Amino acid sequence: MKKKYLLLFIVQLCFCAASFAQYPKMDKLLYGVAYYDEYMPYERLEKDVQMMKEAGINVVRIAESTWSTVEPQDGVFDFTHIDRMLAAMQKGGIKVIVGTPTYAIPTWMARKHPEILAITPSGQNQYGPRQNMDITNTDFRMYAERVIRKIMEHVKDNPAVIGYQVDNETKSYGTSGPNVQALFVKYMQAKYKTLDNINHIFGLDYWSNRINAWEDFPSMNNTINGSLSSEFAKFQRQVVTQYLGWQAAIVREYKRPDQFITQNFDLDWRGSSFGIQPDVDHFAAAKVMDIAGIDIYHPSQDKLTGAEISFGGDLTRSMKGGKNYLTIETEAQGFAQWTPYPGQLRLQAFSHLASGANMVGYWPWHSIHNSAETYWKGLLSHDFEPNPVYNEAKTIGKDFDRLSPKLINLKKKNDVAILFSNEALTGFKAFGFGWGVRTGYNEVLRQLYDGLYHMNVGCDFVDPTSLNIENYKLLVVPVLYAAPDSLLQRLNRYVKNGGHIIYTFKSGFSDENVKVRTTHQPGIINEALGIYYSQFTVPENVGLKGDDFNLKPEDKKLNTWMELITPTTAKVLAYYDHPVWGKYAAITENTYGKGLATYIGCVTTSAVTDKILADAVKKAGLWGTDQQLAFPLITKYGVNQAGKTVHYYFNYSDKEVNFIYPYGNGKELFSGASVSSNSAMQLEPWGMKIVEVN
Repeated sequence: MKKKYLLLFIVQLCFCAASFAQYPKMDKLLYGVAYYDEYMPYERLEKDVQMMKEAGINVVRIAESTWSTVEPQDGVFDFTHIDRMLAAMQKGGIKVIVGTPTYAIPTWMARKHPEILAITPSGQNQYGPRQNMDITNTDFRMYAERVIRKIMEHVKDNPAVIGYQVDNETKSYGTSGPNVQALFVKYMQAKYKTLDNINHIFGLDYWSNRINAWEDFPSMNNTINGSLSSEFAKFQRQVVTQYLGWQAAIVREYKRPDQFITQNFDLDWRGSSFGIQPDVDHFAAAKVMDIAGIDIYHPSQDKLTGAEISFGGDLTRSMKGGKNYLTIETEAQGFAQWTPYPGQLRLQAFSHLASGANMVGYWPWHSIHNSAETYWKGLLSHDFEPNPVYNEAKTIGKDFDRLSPKLINLKKKNDVAILFSNEALTGFKAFGFGWGVRTGYNEVLRQLYDGLYHMNVGCDFVDPTSLNIENYKLLVVPVLYAAPDSLLQRLNRYVKNGGHIIYTFKSGFSDENVKVRTTHQPGIINEALGIYYSQFTVPENVGLKGDDFNLKPEDKKLNTWMELITPTTAKVLAYYDHPVWGKYAAITENTYGKGLATYIGCVTTSAVTDKILADAVKKAGLWGTDQQLAFPLITKYGVNQAGKTVHYYFNYSDKEVNFIYPYGNGKELFSGASVSSNSAMQLEPWGMKIVEVN
């Protein structure tokens, strides 16, 4: 049995299997909650279903963390809680998404097989937290397959079940024990064939790291080689993709044609959902899902901007090539500092729809009364009584139900994309800007994304595997630190053929194996950029000088990093304001073929970045009507399933906002009132309007 799992793992890891995923047909917006019958302190399922129906909840998500109740002892199965939930929801007319319960193992498994607890660079995990296991372990895989099959056999024919979630917020969890290291060696053998290749490509002669026999291949847990650590990170991401594909394939054996498979992906975290997840290749993993799912958690109250909702939505929509997605988890109340102001829950819910979501789901329905997430509050507080958030949710549920035909399956087309790269992220992480500097890949990416968001420029995400890069008129490329020659040459052709591109510092620096190029920097793309540099430094009392920025002196101050750029054919947009470095360019722009390439060679303030982005959007011919509005007034649009354009307007502030509606005559969907072109509109604090054009 163990050999079966090991062979399957290696085959699926080394070769990309074809995906059988099919996008599900959806005809109603899903408004949902996570519900855990086994967590409840007293019997109240019937009451909860009644309260859900009153709030317009039409889907619940269950079972993804219930392994210890579903299988209380090895091979002993108890579906009491699942059966109760399915019966109650079917009776109440509420649909169900069933999760495979594999991201939290039961105690008996840890006792019988302590080796299932992952060994990480910090040592072996102890039992207690979720996601503490080694997802490559063959015993874990055997138990996981068994419980998945038992659940699927039990629930597959229930008419309430509309879909399945495989695992939850899946990552490799840092698993790197001897068995994982052995799998990595097999992966390296399959990919690079010989040790001579590996030693040369990864520069292992340095500090006597050369490997001269396969049995001497060292653990990656303490490697000082950034190329090897990046390759191991890539391998661990492939482990995640393989694991999710393996689970999806099991579920697909049982599911009905009208049921879907999804995954609750999550994002890099900075106190809330923030950036590209470094431990998951979202585009690859999403290929084996029918529909992409995401959890998005964000600040609220005075810090609510909608940027995290928009970022997570744009990324998730892009995972499946622009198809609609599910917001499987977001907060209703969450942390104490996130208890929303009146109106914010509505604002948040419709913000998800504006990015293309077909579902908004809260975690959880009921606040938990003990254990790890006691003070992560649900839609209901600990007393289970109606509260202001629940009462506001009732208005959302009614509007979701009423407006589903107008708002579901919103199609969005953007002319701007951000090119992100997991390889660049992990390669840059190995070196970054130097010791002690916290600014990393995602901080740079989010500054660019947020700048576009604030000026109401819609964007998609692409990665190096994307086939549609050339379809965009403007590409924004943050910190493309590690990239193969072929990608950089492709981007040069993109510009030559008429595309506009913005690169930041540290792009083109190393190849796909994180080996620094031996040419002038930025490697290969310097052809399109018309610049070169060989030195860089840390700015001390350095600003920008140039007439085009028209900013306050403090906005032109630099931090963290600066490259000493010499233009060849490029126009200089800004020089360094410094007695020594002042002869070098900081920001440049170059005409190359039919296109335009901009390079930002230093870490700037958001004020400077916003100026560069706005200038590039205008030169790409994309500055339009929506760009006459700016944050805190956010607008998004798409085409609904009736072929009509829908415009969303959101006020992310505590002040009233007034503007002129610029598009064709239509109807405001909340009020049903007619809207005339060029008429005045007013949004109350944290308010919104949706206009469907006639």
